[in-house]
Amino acid sequence: MSLAPSHLVNANGLTIMVDCGLAQGNDASVPIDNWPVSPKEIDYLFLTHAHIDHIGRLPELIQKGFNGEIICSHPTKALLHPMLADAMNFSGLPEQTAASIEKDVDDLSWGFEYGQTFDLKKGITFKLGRAGHILGSCFIRFQDESTGWAVIFSGDLGATDTPILPDPEPPEAADLVILESTYGDRLHGRKEQRVRQLGNVLTRTLADKGKAFIPAFSLGRTQEILYEMDRIFSDPQYQMMFPGLQHKNRPPVFIDSPLGLEITNIYSGLSDYWDKEAKDLYRKNDSPMDFDGLYAVKDHKDHLKVCEIKGPAVILAGSGMCTGGRIIDHLLKGIENPENDIIFVGYQTSVTPGRTIQECAKKFGGYVKLEGERMEIKADVHTLTGYSPHADQKGLLDWVESMSRKPKTIKLVHGAPQARSALAALLERKGYTVQGER
Repeated sequence: MSLAPSHLVNANGLTIMVDCGLAQGNDASVPIDNWPVSPKEIDYLFLTHAHIDHIGRLPELIQKGFNGEIICSHPTKALLHPMLADAMNFSGLPEQTAASIEKDVDDLSWGFEYGQTFDLKKGITFKLGRAGHILGSCFIRFQDESTGWAVIFSGDLGATDTPILPDPEPPEAADLVILESTYGDRLHGRKEQRVRQLGNVLTRTLADKGKAFIPAFSLGRTQEILYEMDRIFSDPQYQMMFPGLQHKNRPPVFIDSPLGLEITNIYSGLSDYWDKEAKDLYRKNDSPMDFDGLYAVKDHKDHLKVCEIKGPAVILAGSGMCTGGRIIDHLLKGIENPENDIIFVGYQTSVTPGRTIQECAKKFGGYVKLEGERMEIKADVHTLTGYSPHADQKGLLDWVESMSRKPKTIKLVHGAPQARSALAALLERKGYTVQGER
């Protein structure tokens, strides 16, 4: 079994690819024509989860001739269609071409359960483990049964105590681990702190009779925020902390994201894959992503109405980095009103409007350009920590150390140079052999 830099595995004559995502921000993207094998030669494509930076090039791969099997967890298969359909809406592909690709993806993809060993061909087996990043996320272990040699692809590992999701599972032993390193150089805040922060900001918005705008990614982050609002509104410990957010005082909450609504419905139908806390609430008829005063904004006409309503109100809308989508209309209406609040619950990449709003909010005369219009940032801006869907440095180290024996080699991927370097140094101090660029 051999590993190529593009995460193509050649195993006993099989060509296996793990993930096929779009580059984000300023990350480089290798043209498919420059790959070491052509798409037609790939036998299997394994998907660790349904974020676009892991599935976004799948339409291009199919157009270039891929006709192998797509393997993922059952929840990821359920999420593939809406995520790819949304991405292709902005790709410029003709509608008929996009529909054909969606059908191909559906025909080629297969969902598998966690924790079971499955045979591929030629003596290669695989097993999916829960990664705790988003619903359906997994890490993948391949093994050559003739030699016992094994490799694990971590995919994106999640933090512990993430709403709705089980914690990442400990991996079995492997000779090689391909490990993500997104937050290999930092630690996250605690879950309790972020819920308190959210409750405090919502209380302030209510007191000011303003609007709280939450730019939120449709997959994962929207569902987490809904879950934690539900806890603030109905859990006795949070009811005591935030009495102003209870019952008739509660501001209406609008999900102004068609994709976010669709994915929330998919999450709701996959309760078998939730963590114990969420399942227990569901059994008590307490839907953890639904509550009184929550409204779905489905069509554009209703969206325009919500843009004009007076506060207090809470509005979740995409995109998460304010690069487009319905959040822009809300900010154009409300960013210059000091009674309003903007709440960031996700990382803002450089040169995005979201990052500009964060960095310029406290500067005198701070402004951001939205759709070419210069807007002064008069709304209060908050960044809530602890909402990252990625494991931090401690989480990554704990996951590796939970293996029954040290892998022979760890290769770090999916992280900026400083993150890889910091994590590599820590792993090497612990006695691990780390390969790759720093």
